[in-house]
Amino acid sequence: MHSWTLDDMPDLSGSTAVVTGANSGIGAVTALVLARSGARTVLACRDPERGRRAVDAVRRAAPGSDARLVRLDLADLSSVAEAAEVIAKEVDGRLDLLVNNAGVMALPPLRTADGFEMQFGTNHLGHFALTNRLLPVLGVRGQSKLANLLFTKELDRRARAAGRDLVALAAHPGLSATELGQAGPRLAGRNWAARLERTSRLYTQPASAGALPVLYAATLPDAPGGSYYGPSRLGETRGAPAPARKSRLAQDPVMARALWDESARLTGLDADAV
Repeated sequence: MHSWTLDDMPDLSGSTAVVTGANSGIGAVTALVLARSGARTVLACRDPERGRRAVDAVRRAAPGSDARLVRLDLADLSSVAEAAEVIAKEVDGRLDLLVNNAGVMALPPLRTADGFEMQFGTNHLGHFALTNRLLPVLGVRGQSKLANLLFTKELDRRARAAGRDLVALAAHPGLSATELGQAGPRLAGRNWAARLERTSRLYTQPASAGALPVLYAATLPDAPGGSYYGPSRLGETRGAPAPARKSRLAQDPVMARALWDESARLTGLDADAV
């Protein structure tokens, strides 16, 4: 397989895409590339001001592109429900690509608006609820960079069992320089740790490189459902995208189904809606 780069991006004219956490890092790069490739792109962001700046940046960098903003707070299931309703209208009832990119890490003990531990509630349950609420409008391909590979596996299995023309995939960016690792230390009052995180840019790859596996998974023709992609070099920390390794637990079908059912219970959604 040759080294896949942005030059290999297909023409996405006529397609629609949603990218969560699109105001910075991997999400911002992903949204820009999708918009530049012709996709009508919805940037789903928690902070409206940062989201507006991100949309403006996409429009400046990709003149004539269709970039839109929807407010989405994954740590609040009521916000997720409202955002899903707005997104369905923004995409005129058809969504081709869903990139569940947003996430948090290294946080102090915090709870979501619904009382869940913040990282699990945001990275998994928020995206679980969003994906399920958008299933009626998801089109011929669905790409999900999900916090939990079991969710991807089970989503793909259920979609195939239901006869849906939908593919669920996952990707990771390797060691990429983004703001992800700085939020937690700042919230915990450890500004020295946030500063240390910024120095990691000396040995990490830029967000533009980290976005490649996500874009590769989102646009690769005939990718097998449940596939997982990441950088190909130095222990999957950098380099061109390629199939990534999964742990044995991440491939456990019993655990995947149990996680799905429990996530549906926690978020108040129908586990069999797919």
